[in-house]
Parts: sequence; structure tokens; C-alpha cells
Amino acid sequence: MNAVPASARNDRTAVVDAAMRVLAENGLPGLSMRRIADVLDVQVSALYWHFPNKQSLLAAVSERIVALGTADASDDLAAIATSLRERLLAHRDGAELVSSSLALGLLELPSRTQLEAAALAAGLDDTSAGIAADTLVHYVIGYTFHEQQRMHAAVVGAVDASVDLVPARVDDRGNAFDEGLEMVVAGVRAAAGPRVTRP
Repeated sequence: MNAVPASARNDRTAVVDAAMRVLAENGLPGLSMRRIADVLDVQVSALYWHFPNKQSLLAAVSERIVALGTADASDDLAAIATSLRERLLAHRDGAELVSSSLALGLLELPSRTQLEAAALAAGLDDTSAGIAADTLVHYVIGYTFHEQQRMHAAVVGAVDASVDLVPARVDDRGNAFDEGLEMVVAGVRAAAGPRVTRP
């Protein structure tokens, strides 16, 4: 077995740390292997000691973004979904990056596991609980992806920054995300209720 060259001795954690820094500074379009290598002061080839390709590195960054903390024990569907959204919003282009990793089957989303368990606890069967979890995940990621795109467009001057692209409130009860989430959760709860047998 060949010895790992000195330039490759940064561990996986250091590479992901560097990628997170590049993501924060340049966004997903600027998250290149060259920039990550520059942050670590190594050759690009050194990154491949830890990740076989860029997609696997992006998946590791996605894992970091969506990782659960010790305070994340919840069986409330809305709370789990809101926590996922907050994680995505905490990182530039977080929703787009996580969506890509999910679409390629490179990411196990801890929040989805939580949502499925919560749906089961609410009374859904295994199949329906999985559908409910996927629906909530897609709602959160889709909404947040559009939200982050609009915010970025305003920052770079592609749209008038004075235009409220993401309405903060739809009425006295809360914001548009919360309103939509309430509807989805209500649908999950209704699906868990008594089934009406059609003649």
C-alpha cells in the first residue's frame, strides 16, 4: 500500500471544514475542488485521498448541514420540519446543496427519519408514514431553496431589494412557511384518523 503523501494528511473533517468555509464565502457555484484545496494549501489531488469525487464531498458537506444536535429530540412534525429549515437557512445555498445530495441518493437525512417516526406515532402505517415524511421534506427543502434563491438575487442586484420577495406574513397568525407547514401537517394528521370505507 502506498504511503499517504504529506499533502494528503488533512483528515476528512478538515476537508469538510474547508468546504464549509468555501461555501460560506462563494456559495454553491463557487464550491470547487480547487478552492477547497487552496484553503488547505494542498494540491487538488490530495482531496481524493478522502473523497473519491466531488459529489461525495458535497454529500459530506450536506451531512454537516443537516446533522442533528443533542436538543433535537422531538416527535412533533412541525417542530422537526422547522428545525430542518433553520439548518438549511443557516448555510448559503444550503437547500440547493442538500437537495442535490438527496436526489443522487448520497444523503441519509436525519430529519426524515424523525418525521417518519413521528408520523408512525401519529397513527399512520409504515407506507403512509414514509410518504408523509417525504412530503414534509420536499416542502421544507423546496420552500427554502426558493427563499434562498430570492435572497441571493436581491443581494447581487438581480431584483429590486425593496420588493418583498418572501412575504414575512400572510395574516396575523404567522408567516407563509408556517401557514403551508400547518396545512401539510393537518393533512398528515387527517390521514392518520379513522379511514372511511367507500361503498
